[in-house]
Amino acid sequence: MLSGVLERLGEYGDQLPRYTAPRCLLERQAVGGCDACHAICPHGAIALEEHRITIDPARCTGCGLCVQVCPSGALEYDLTPPLGSVREGGQSPDGEATLTCSQSGAGGPALTCLGRVTPAVVAAAGAWGTPLTLLHGNCTGCPVGAPDVPERLTRVVEEAQVLRQSTGRPAVVTVRPATPGDRDRAGRVSRRGAFAALFRAGRQEVAGLLPQRPLPFVDWSVPQERVPEEWRWRRRSLVPAPASDAPVVWPAPLVDEKCIDCPVCANVCPTEAITREFKPEGGARLLLDLAACTGCMACVRSCPPGAMHPQREWLPAAFDAPLLIRDSDSVM
Repeated sequence: MLSGVLERLGEYGDQLPRYTAPRCLLERQAVGGCDACHAICPHGAIALEEHRITIDPARCTGCGLCVQVCPSGALEYDLTPPLGSVREGGQSPDGEATLTCSQSGAGGPALTCLGRVTPAVVAAAGAWGTPLTLLHGNCTGCPVGAPDVPERLTRVVEEAQVLRQSTGRPAVVTVRPATPGDRDRAGRVSRRGAFAALFRAGRQEVAGLLPQRPLPFVDWSVPQERVPEEWRWRRRSLVPAPASDAPVVWPAPLVDEKCIDCPVCANVCPTEAITREFKPEGGARLLLDLAACTGCMACVRSCPPGAMHPQREWLPAAFDAPLLIRDSDSVM
């Protein structure tokens, strides 16, 4: 049965996540590396090599759990289909949106697995004021995802709610198992007629599956593309705009006086949120683009003198321009 399901998923959805090597903490040779994707994959599809990962397309089911746990956005799926579905749901007569697992049997817009739901999707629902229901199937023994998907969904929702604290408007989200009554939920998505072929196929496993296209390669020469789509949407989802004195939870590093002005933090940063600017008179400045920081803390773990430490909250003005976090008259 699974092979038939995956054939349909492969036809209308992108199974493999995009891997952007410069964002991978293995590629960056950060101290401690990272094995989050390898550890979470329920099908053994991800292998760790010396300074990169590989994904076995014969094993990958597209569940998205690796993307959900990647701390630096090295692994990604296109957020446009789930975000578009949530937006359309908010504009429907009942003003509500639903995303369901392809294996749940529920009607309406479906993802391969709800492991693909990320904090950005939940935070955007809150920004749009759209109540969001996430319907999962019987995850125990699921051939696509993993038994703990519901628990992981709960943690994703909690992370999104923490981000939205500064807006004063939490997202309205329900996570629950699908019931027989959910089979009749209407699909609200109509992207270029892609669903017509799915419905004609008569396969309940993938009915309503949101179509996904493979993401293009990241053009690393364009600074904006270095920031993962997940974190760009997290930033956009700070709506209503937080008050000027309302702290935004966005973990990122600061530097103390133990800094020896070496280049390690900038070298290991997976999005180049930390940059060094050399001064004409000598010395260097260390700048942090807060909106580009994913909070992976590779810089903190890799700093030779232990001069970097995480700061959890920032005032909204800190997102407006790069922050000067170190100004030194010397440089290594």
